[in-house]
Amino acid sequence: MAEHREESLLEKITEKFHGRHSSSVVDSDDEKSSRGPSPAAEAVKTKIYRLFGREKPVHKVLGGGKPADVFLWRNKKVSASTFGAVTAIWVFFELMEYHLITLVCHGLVFSLAIIFLWSNATTFISKSRPHVPEVSISEDLALNIVLSLRYVINRGLLALRDIASGRDLKKFLAVAAALWVLSIIANCCSFLMLFYIAFVALYTVPVLYEKYEDSVDAFAEKAEAEFKKHYVVIHVKYLSRIPKGSLKDKKFQ
Repeated sequence: MAEHREESLLEKITEKFHGRHSSSVVDSDDEKSSRGPSPAAEAVKTKIYRLFGREKPVHKVLGGGKPADVFLWRNKKVSASTFGAVTAIWVFFELMEYHLITLVCHGLVFSLAIIFLWSNATTFISKSRPHVPEVSISEDLALNIVLSLRYVINRGLLALRDIASGRDLKKFLAVAAALWVLSIIANCCSFLMLFYIAFVALYTVPVLYEKYEDSVDAFAEKAEAEFKKHYVVIHVKYLSRIPKGSLKDKKFQ
């Protein structure tokens, strides 16, 4: 009887030990599955090439909110109406060769004539005169516009100063090439045409890029690799032989 009792006790102890061990293994597996992939796996997944080193979605790059919704055609009615209005203005001024001052003068004459006739006609038809609202630009609005413009101009001047300092040759060549191409385009078309081309690009390029993001990023990665190869060859043959002087930043007080 004592032997049977000892055997039963041993069996109970082994069952409890195996049960705890199996439950701990299952719990550890559940914890691993609940924690998700390891940080190394997430780092590998996140190391995907994006155009211009972009880390945010296209919607946030465009500023987010309603303006980004309009550019990405999330609100199709507003986007279509804005695009149609700008296209009508372009057709009006560029194709029909209508001038801005002429259009403003004609519009003001037409509006004043309607309001004047309506105000005088109320005496004959016994109706109240039309209420013409008082329109004025507030001081806060004018200050905000001026401060925003000042901030943009200062950032542009600082960027030009940084490029002209001679520290980054790639940036200098890229900006010089972009300005040269822009000057050629501006010589071939008017300012209004250039503005309309930029507007159409802003309404089409982000949408197409968001739709074919992976394909564009893969192609851009290959193009950047080829550009780096050619740049290394040019740098070794020509750019490395250009003597460089010591540049010292001047501190202005």
